Amino acid sequence: MHHDPTLAKNLLPTLQKACDGHLGEVSWFRADWQRGGASTGRAIWTSSGTSPREVIVKFPVVPRELYWTRRLQNAKGTPPAVVPQLLASGTSLGNYDLAWIVIERLPYGPLGLRWHKNHIERIAKAAATFQAETADLPVAEEGQRVEDWATLLDQSRASLRDNSIASGPAWTEAVKRVQRTHDDLVERWRARDTTHWIHGDLHLANALSRDSAQSGDVILIDLAEVRPGHWTEDAVYLERQLWGRPDRLDATRPVREMARARRRMSLPVRKDAHELADVRRILMAATAPAFLSTEGHPRHLAGALSQLQTALERL
Repeated sequence: MHHDPTLAKNLLPTLQKACDGHLGEVSWFRADWQRGGASTGRAIWTSSGTSPREVIVKFPVVPRELYWTRRLQNAKGTPPAVVPQLLASGTSLGNYDLAWIVIERLPYGPLGLRWHKNHIERIAKAAATFQAETADLPVAEEGQRVEDWATLLDQSRASLRDNSIASGPAWTEAVKRVQRTHDDLVERWRARDTTHWIHGDLHLANALSRDSAQSGDVILIDLAEVRPGHWTEDAVYLERQLWGRPDRLDATRPVREMARARRRMSLPVRKDAHELADVRRILMAATAPAFLSTEGHPRHLAGALSQLQTALERL
């Protein structure tokens, strides 16, 4: 569903009634980094005995986001460790089957607005905290993501043929090399342990803070992609955003930082975790040319090729 300002405006009285009158007027907005179709707005939440506070209203949200936002709240009503505090939520508005949430407005971030050298360390810690908070929750194996890597690699080859991409011959040779080892790579990847939960959309725009833009714990938003998986999926996904900025990767490495954070929280880190991360890195980098509309920036592609070639040599 796409953002419909008229619908959002028309449903506001119904939403305010569902919030027992605590929700004030809503100012709807759409962030530059927002990819989904939800209506998002700022408002003031008032409640007797407490000071008015700024909140974010969002609808519709997918059932998964509603579930996890609710599930990770603290029983005593104090702000949760790694997700925004939830003030109100529901599964419908009037005659519309629309899930919605009202959450605290986090004053700092998203961290992607301005780079700081400790961003990756803080986000990695938040991801590990999320994994620790969900460690005791049962995982359904069928919920893990299973990509069709063979088709994606074919699409990557076709894109390299049909488009003028810098270092085209080197790209073609690297992708061919991945295709030759496809079965082994995919077998290793699909054999990974997927008995824990991951955020699934871990990037700088989904990381904010209650404390400061440059220090303090990170809070993760947008829980629509939470799924069973392996922690290296989140780590390499975060790393991929820095492939076009090797200077930043030289200073801070997401896989290493997340492994450290997990160890500090007594979460398991297998000895072969970095090899598994390389498998994921190879598969994701090799398929970057298949997504030129979103990953076609020359600097990102150059970084992806460098990551691909280096990881292939390591394996």
